[in-house]
Amino acid sequence: MSFVDRVRIFAKAGKGGDGCLSFLREKYREFGGPDGGDGGKGGDVVLVADAGVGTLLDFSHRPHLTAPFGGHGKGGRKTGFTASELVVRVPVGTVVFKGGVPLADLSRPGDRIVAAQGGRGGRGNLSFKKQSNTAPRLYEKGAPGEEAELVLELKLIADVGLVGFPNAGKSTVLSRLSNARPKIAAYPFTTLAPHLGLVQHKSHSFVLADIPGLIEGAHAGKGLGLAFLRHVERTRLLVHLVDPAGFGGIDPVDGIRVIEAELRSYSRVLAGKPRLLVVSKTDLQEAEPIVRRIRARYRKRKVFAVSAATGDGLGGLLDALLTGLSRQKEPPQMGPTPEAAAALTKVERGFRVEAEGDGCFRVLGRRVERMAAMADLSLIESVYRLQTTLRKMGVERELKAAGVQEGDTVRIGAAELEWSEAPLQAPPRLPRGRRFAR
Repeated sequence: MSFVDRVRIFAKAGKGGDGCLSFLREKYREFGGPDGGDGGKGGDVVLVADAGVGTLLDFSHRPHLTAPFGGHGKGGRKTGFTASELVVRVPVGTVVFKGGVPLADLSRPGDRIVAAQGGRGGRGNLSFKKQSNTAPRLYEKGAPGEEAELVLELKLIADVGLVGFPNAGKSTVLSRLSNARPKIAAYPFTTLAPHLGLVQHKSHSFVLADIPGLIEGAHAGKGLGLAFLRHVERTRLLVHLVDPAGFGGIDPVDGIRVIEAELRSYSRVLAGKPRLLVVSKTDLQEAEPIVRRIRARYRKRKVFAVSAATGDGLGGLLDALLTGLSRQKEPPQMGPTPEAAAALTKVERGFRVEAEGDGCFRVLGRRVERMAAMADLSLIESVYRLQTTLRKMGVERELKAAGVQEGDTVRIGAAELEWSEAPLQAPPRLPRGRRFAR
């Protein structure tokens, strides 16, 4: 199975159900009154962290997520059904971004976030009944569901991360220390995707992650490792494995500086994590002098020497890892700053007017577009209510300032209205003496 750790998805919540325009028709009740019920709420798109999901591959094939619509209201005061949620399962460790801002960090099984909110149901004409209008020929269509373009990034949950050049023996060490069985071969870039393994030592356990090898210039897009460095961002410790044979003609001692420079270029947080320096493949003849040189260069750091082939030094490395983990706190969850969270959740109440040319004007704004979408423009009462609300909001004033003329077209979302300078005329109503029975 392919490993995909970053995808772009398009979530579309369900539209709310339409309200109902209905009047009671019953024998011996001449004026039964309005009895149109409200529509039901549209379905939400919900992302849920699931430990049984290991990749975002499915979203690369099916990036569009659409929730069901709410049920329409009916006569007899019947309310439409509320649509069910569209529950989408993602791997544990998925971070949800919107507009480059992290919205949620689904780092535990069961964590969830509403990616797109379903539209509310429209009101039936029963909801518009009042003393001054006992027989309203007015109802609302269901509100459109939210639409969101999101980026999902998978950052695997691991306690310790293995980093180093390709062919440094990371996969072999992972297979000796844990229950993981990655592909192992004697050529660079054998590891093409991250691997996780559970390590058990002295009645303790932790998760170890192996990522594809880094090369010089990885922060500029070279090699494979940069694309997977996000998977060790959550770790509490890093193990830097050094191949005594070097890589690509780079001296092993100088190679340490190259890898650490790549970590700093990628992330200050990653570069600041505690690291253990480990020389692998000490069963090779050239390993001993390299170990001495590294210890001489990095005297303030403890340098471990291990051999995955013979098992030498692995016990001491595990002891050091347990000690190091006990001193480190769990990494904090990612999330938006308070300012970013407020900006993302703020309800847009403003609007703006744009002239499109050829006698056309467009009114833009989340609230005003939703109002137009919920109005049935084939009913005079709906048109009058929409026009009155737009006037109170100041839309009419802004349109005049933009130069609208008699007969021009005003677009609000998908709705098209013809501008008229004639004063608003309230729709006719029943005489005050006519009252509908409750």
